Amino acid sequence: MMWGYGQGAGWWLWGILMLLGIALLVIVAVRVFGGGIRSGGQGREGPPASTARQILDERFARGELTAEQYREQLRVLGEGR
Repeated sequence: MMWGYGQGAGWWLWGILMLLGIALLVIVAVRVFGGGIRSGGQGREGPPASTARQILDERFARGELTAEQYREQLRVLGEGR
């Protein structure tokens, strides 16, 4: 008899695959629940549209933008009608 050899020798491979799978799940969970992945599809390209809209509103309220500039910027952000 061949104890520990033959078909049973592949169990170490399954162990490694299980550890890699668990590590991958932990990494994904940390990124999703830790804020690593931003909602809205913005990723790391820039601030979300809501933040841009808030900044625009603040600038308009301080008088840094005219009404026409404000409307134009809303249109650029895709929030203007």
